[in-house]
Amino acid sequence: MKTLIKLTLSIAALTFGLGQVAPAEAHNLDCSDSTLRGLYVFNATGFNIVAGVAVPKAIVEFIRFNGDGTLTVPAATRSVNGVIARSPADGVGTYTVTPDCTGSVTFGPPGPTFDVFVAPRGTKTRMIQITDPTQAGAVLQGIVERIAD
Repeated sequence: MKTLIKLTLSIAALTFGLGQVAPAEAHNLDCSDSTLRGLYVFNATGFNIVAGVAVPKAIVEFIRFNGDGTLTVPAATRSVNGVIARSPADGVGTYTVTPDCTGSVTFGPPGPTFDVFVAPRGTKTRMIQITDPTQAGAVLQGIVERIAD
């Protein structure tokens, strides 16, 4: 009886352990600039530094990724410390996506740059601001989701 229990537990442990091993090809994400293509909505929150004080910031915007490393911003609304501003529908920028599905997006020029982390099929992207020539110390992060091709 003890041998049967030990054998059963050993098989269960082995089965569970093997079930957790991912094939090597599962880690090959194979992204590129063409992974981001279509109309996306970006919503983000963070803060700007105004006169040495952190004030809340939020943004919602459309981003059209063209699949070739260029983008346009058809519409954007932002709130900085409760003051609302709408951007004209003529924003532009560039982006790169590497095979491991990371990359960068730059709005402008001159504008902020973001690190991006792209879902393998480009349906969702997470962005965090890394530079803004007009706002030293600004923090902004959010999610970009595809809403149309």
